[in-house]
Amino acid sequence: MAKKEVATYSQQTFENIKHIDENGAEFWYARELQSALEYTEWRNFEKSVKRAKEACSASGFVEIDHFVDVNKMIDLAKGAQREITDIKLSRYACYLIVMNGDPRKEVIALGQTYFAVKTRQKEISDTVTELSEDEKRLAIRDEVSIRNKFLASSAKAAGVETPMDYAVFQNRGYQGDRKS
Repeated sequence: MAKKEVATYSQQTFENIKHIDENGAEFWYARELQSALEYTEWRNFEKSVKRAKEACSASGFVEIDHFVDVNKMIDLAKGAQREITDIKLSRYACYLIVMNGDPRKEVIALGQTYFAVKTRQKEISDTVTELSEDEKRLAIRDEVSIRNKFLASSAKAAGVETPMDYAVFQNRGYQGDRKS
């Protein structure tokens, strides 16, 4: 993947394919994640899914809670439709898939970062009411650190190379300024 392509590939890519079910729970479809992770063939992507399922079970989680087989219709040429199998994935399932993906793909690293950050955010939001003020401060500091690392990797992918350029990049991010 070229640097310019990496620069346009952000966490928004994974947000755009996220779905919310009738209970308000977020999920992703495996075939959409396959495309986002730039797997051209389902059979190659399915290997990562299989390893992720094994990791899920080995970790003591119930596989069906995170990997739900579904069927859906897709449109073909001339208005025809065909039923295909897909998998409804939890955030944890997506995280396991990107952790078991092809490490040579830059997009896999971006996916790992996205799902690690989002998983951590969810953990923090679920336990924030139970934390003392000092623990909340530490959690926020950890979150800022993670986001700054993600910002630094995004800046590097966008071609920011010198410390001065990075300082300008970061300052514009704080200001919400989109001008160059």
